[in-house]
Amino acid sequence: MPSKVSQHPFSPRVFLSAVTLAALLLSASGAPLVDTPTDMPAGEPSGEEQAGPSDLLGVSPVWHAVLGATRRHQKEFEDEFQHEVKYHFLENYKVPSLPAGCPLSNFSKEACLHRLAHGLRIYTVLLKHVEKEYPGNLICSVVKYYSGLLINLIKHKMRNPEQVTALSSSQEAQLLAGLDHLDAFQRKMTAHSILRQLHHFLVDSKRAITKKEEGKNGRQAFGTHQLL
Repeated sequence: MPSKVSQHPFSPRVFLSAVTLAALLLSASGAPLVDTPTDMPAGEPSGEEQAGPSDLLGVSPVWHAVLGATRRHQKEFEDEFQHEVKYHFLENYKVPSLPAGCPLSNFSKEACLHRLAHGLRIYTVLLKHVEKEYPGNLICSVVKYYSGLLINLIKHKMRNPEQVTALSSSQEAQLLAGLDHLDAFQRKMTAHSILRQLHHFLVDSKRAITKKEEGKNGRQAFGTHQLL
């Protein structure tokens, strides 16, 4: 492992504001920026904050913002370990409590939205392990903020948004149980694995939501054409 830990992007020596860092990270990834308040809230944003003019969840700029952050993880991993540990090696450190994604078929949009929101809640808790191993982790700062926005957008699309609830303290403790008992190297690998799997979860979820919304719009357009 490299000895100069403070030089890679996971360094705890972070003095800039979370918003400035988020903008720099997203700019480096090439993702379009989403308006961010001056002071990034510590908790979940209010439901009044909207991502953009489109009514389709799958094309919300929030996806570009959060994926622009998680897409940077592989490079940060390789910068840290200087190719001494290959990225695919993280397959050996999957966390058993990771949430399931939304299937592309045989799954209602409502169930898919619920699974996505619940999955984001779980990942938000698991990011605490990442932050513990890498204080000042930029990806965590960006993902936690935009996950809150994304959850609110999801709830706005649901018929029963009240079913999306925060995890209890005992549920959070259960998710994190066992991660602290690993050795130093395993804890770091697990932290990186969480970020890697989070990116895959987001990519797959966006694809599933987009497909369901496109399918619904296609059926509506077909029905309108029949009436003409």
